[in-house]
Amino acid sequence: MKRTHMKTLVIIVAILIVVRIGFSVGTCFLCMLPQLGEDELEHREFINEIIKLPEPRYDSETSIEEALSTRRSIRVYKDEPLTLAEVSQLLWAAQGITGQGIGFRTAPSGGALYPLEVYVVIGNVKSVTKGVYKYKPHEHELVKVRDRDVRNELSVAALRQTCIGAGSIVIIFSAVYERTTQKYGDRGIRYVHIEVGHVAQNVFLQAVSLNLGTVVVGAFKDDKVKNILNMPNEEHPLYLMPVGKK
Repeated sequence: MKRTHMKTLVIIVAILIVVRIGFSVGTCFLCMLPQLGEDELEHREFINEIIKLPEPRYDSETSIEEALSTRRSIRVYKDEPLTLAEVSQLLWAAQGITGQGIGFRTAPSGGALYPLEVYVVIGNVKSVTKGVYKYKPHEHELVKVRDRDVRNELSVAALRQTCIGAGSIVIIFSAVYERTTQKYGDRGIRYVHIEVGHVAQNVFLQAVSLNLGTVVVGAFKDDKVKNILNMPNEEHPLYLMPVGKK
């Protein structure tokens, strides 16, 4: 009987050891799962395409007077690609940083609150993959937010205006109203709308200097544009500006 009890005890101890080892291994494996998820997320963030834009030029052969005199709304473009340098210059004109210490930009902003965000849909630019990119002024770079050409979708959302689909790129301005209204109340909405006008005129004049054509488009279905560009809820689209060779 004693020998039988001893065998039983040994078996029980062995079972407990196996269970303990299995539990430890399983626990370690489960502990690894969240880490694997984080690594996977980091990898996804790492592969998002980021394009460092060329340094903008600060002079040209076109005077401000000439640019003002020859500026026109151009809706027909050649089927020719833009260069990344031209895209860089247009975006810098829109919202480029001109005061590194304070972060002032090329266009004035009420209270220096800068409520505008800038997107560019790239459809025909040399050596750049098609897609939707967001402009980061402080870094002077583009971050891809959607990996395909959406110019035709934007054209439909803009009441089928063909200039949107014909441009080599489309620059889109959106607003986060709260950045301005938190200081100025409802009047801040007016300031935001004034500001996008400043920015659009900058793009117009820069386009003249680059011998490019553009036009401002304000007629579109907001929800469709937001969806096409993957805009956050707090952003509201204000202007579309197709740009192409004249």
